[in-house]
Amino acid sequence: MRFACSLLLTVSLTACNNHTKSTNSNSTAVAIQAEEKVYTNIKDIPVPQGYERIHVTPGSYGAFLRNLPLQEDNTVYLYNGSKKSNQSAQFSVLSMDIGNRDLQQCADAAMRLYGEYRYAQQQYDKISFRFTNGFDCSFNKYAAGYRVVVNGNKTNWSLQSKPDSSYSSFRKYMDLVFNYAGTRSLHGQMKTVDFTDMQPGDVLVQTGDPYGHAVTVMDMALNKQTGDTVFMLSQSYMPAQHIHVLLNPSGEGKTPWYSINFSGKLYTPEWTFNRSDLKRF
Repeated sequence: MRFACSLLLTVSLTACNNHTKSTNSNSTAVAIQAEEKVYTNIKDIPVPQGYERIHVTPGSYGAFLRNLPLQEDNTVYLYNGSKKSNQSAQFSVLSMDIGNRDLQQCADAAMRLYGEYRYAQQQYDKISFRFTNGFDCSFNKYAAGYRVVVNGNKTNWSLQSKPDSSYSSFRKYMDLVFNYAGTRSLHGQMKTVDFTDMQPGDVLVQTGDPYGHAVTVMDMALNKQTGDTVFMLSQSYMPAQHIHVLLNPSGEGKTPWYSINFSGKLYTPEWTFNRSDLKRF
């Protein structure tokens, strides 16, 4: 159990639950017969025939996500080293640590990816995440040596350490965020965008009742002849586990691509989303 309960909102109310929703989708299937092989990074994953990856500006969040490395081992492991019970949801697995505590779950993965991007750009002033009680936790403050002090539902900064903006400090900061943030706080922090305006880095997020979930748009491609756009999603889940690229359960063959032109709901291997769930940092 996370320490979010100290903020009078338990994790069970904000994090994804170990529950699989229906995958009987009426969404448009995306035809791609992906080879059974290991890809080096996101941009190596092939697009469906007739599609081309959309342009992303160098240095943008989309470019960062497209260049993230993938593991050779396509197995999803939990934070404690055991294998996830469901090994049928992933197309590939990101090569990124998950720590050794049950922290980096669904919304946390979305925050981790965005935080990693801003840290890589040395844009420390843009790394800030909201706790479930509304407290804005900035990395700049943490890197300056301040630490979070929680008293009931009140949260304050206290200068307790020397300044440190190293990557090790950033990872400790992210674990702090994972402790006190979740789908509900992420949903409140991000702005809603129209589904047709989707960009790489956007997040599908539900607060749920009582459970929520979040997945990140990793990449997109366009068929110039048909005008159809496809997108790729990644997630972590509960318990904390490797971030992985999701398969499309309604696609033809093993494909990570989803068409933007679906009707009804969007079905992923372990959650169901609505068009209205799309958010942006």
